[in-house]
Amino acid sequence: MATKPVVVYGASGYTGRLICEYLREYNVPFVAAGRDAAKLKQSMQENVAGIETADYEIAEVTHDVKALTELFSGASVVCNTVGPFSVYGPEVAEACLAAGTHYLDTTGEQDWMITCDEKYGPDFAAAGLLLAPGIAQMYTTGEIAAELCLEKPGLDTLDIAVFWGGSPTIASTLTILVNAATSGAYRLEQNRYEAWDPEAGLYQLVLPGQHELALALPWGGTSHPVWYRKDPRVANVKVLGGVFNRALMNGVPQIVANAVEATKDMPPDERYAALTATAAQVMNQMPPRENPRLNKSVDSVHASGPLGRAHCVIYGNSNYKQTGLMQAYAAYHLLQQPPRRVGFASGCQAFGHRELLGVLESFGLVREPTVTVER
Repeated sequence: MATKPVVVYGASGYTGRLICEYLREYNVPFVAAGRDAAKLKQSMQENVAGIETADYEIAEVTHDVKALTELFSGASVVCNTVGPFSVYGPEVAEACLAAGTHYLDTTGEQDWMITCDEKYGPDFAAAGLLLAPGIAQMYTTGEIAAELCLEKPGLDTLDIAVFWGGSPTIASTLTILVNAATSGAYRLEQNRYEAWDPEAGLYQLVLPGQHELALALPWGGTSHPVWYRKDPRVANVKVLGGVFNRALMNGVPQIVANAVEATKDMPPDERYAALTATAAQVMNQMPPRENPRLNKSVDSVHASGPLGRAHCVIYGNSNYKQTGLMQAYAAYHLLQQPPRRVGFASGCQAFGHRELLGVLESFGLVREPTVTVER
């Protein structure tokens, strides 16, 4: 049973330890939880800045509903970073429901998002609990930009681009391959999911702030089409994203295609093992701590309607730090007052887009958005 109000599950990973770092800055006591106590202890001591001043404890736990429920009991919020979430998320969500805790995670896997919305969302709402998957830079910062555009009424179409500098982590590399091999990627057209063409390859985008065309992918479709599917303001959403490193982007489609082809006839367990092995060959070490001079982010949203247009750009840095900060702030908020919405909800729906923007600005991770509205 947790003796701290927040549990960070998967705390030894790259994103998990950043959440711990920002929980320390918010003076929030937490449990750093995972499957290996020794690894957790080492990660906290070596990778979390200022950990000697944090109020925390370490908990080793097996990944099953019973053990997780026992651990989460007594806590108020769980920040889950253990992916792929479509594989490992159900046990955590079910344990949160059983223990009566709010659930946050960093996913962008559409199949998991849809499962949260349709399968778990009603039960969380009935229990007065928040189920907020996808609170992360790659999704929430772009959502903030979209919401700033939607402050102008009459815009029903969102064209979103999300870019960042740096490399995927070990866990996100595996998630990309598993997601590509086992599920489709969707955009929203007239409030219905429409599949992206898996054979289309790379897209070229005009990205604010540079002359060179950027290379992009649907990146699993991302969270935004799921969040906006039941929003009466919005009918159409498409999202493309990528990294600024063109060589890396050029290699991604081939790596994914080869992995999908090589594993397509395997049973699920064998397929997952093979994808795990492939992911380890692509990325087998943690990226270095982010450098704001190198790890930049750009979130650009064009919003349109029958007669209106708006464009918002948010320039930032250190996308994983943005994720860690927003997760920590969400937990901090939930310890003091209820969210704006219970059940399935996005970060902006639960906490407010201007509030989250202010948090990112106050820590120097994004600059003031550039918003252009055609009147």
